[in-house]
Amino acid sequence: MKLLSTLALVAIMLICLTAKGQISKPVKWSFTAKRTSTNDATIYIKATIDDGWHIYALNNPDNGPVRTSFNFIPEKSYQLSGKVGEPKPLRKFEKFFDADINYFEKVVVFQQKIKLVDGKGIVKGTVEYTVCSEQQCLPPKTLDFSVIVE
Repeated sequence: MKLLSTLALVAIMLICLTAKGQISKPVKWSFTAKRTSTNDATIYIKATIDDGWHIYALNNPDNGPVRTSFNFIPEKSYQLSGKVGEPKPLRKFEKFFDADINYFEKVVVFQQKIKLVDGKGIVKGTVEYTVCSEQQCLPPKTLDFSVIVE
């Protein structure tokens, strides 16, 4: 009987450790570049968001959630042309923030135009974002990225 109890306890502990060790990653990011002319290119930053989750848009009230934001590391090989663009977000009133909040579900592609100085370059930076579901929000996350433009 003691052996059976011990085995049951070990099995429960293993199940708990396995469940705790699984990290939720409801957003997958991809980064690509497309040349639009000899010295121009567009960086495409795609977020694929699991069902039931959302990320926040670039523009939201100051008292709102952590917005998605991009930081591009300055390089001599390129210059940013304008600001990061985004498609029209979804919008809903969130009581917690007492404001209308802009967000994206499923898939969103952000775009940053650049001017190349030498015809090619590597664009590096970070994206910071928060992902939420109706039940929870995960802590804000910062992800490094690098895109080769040839």
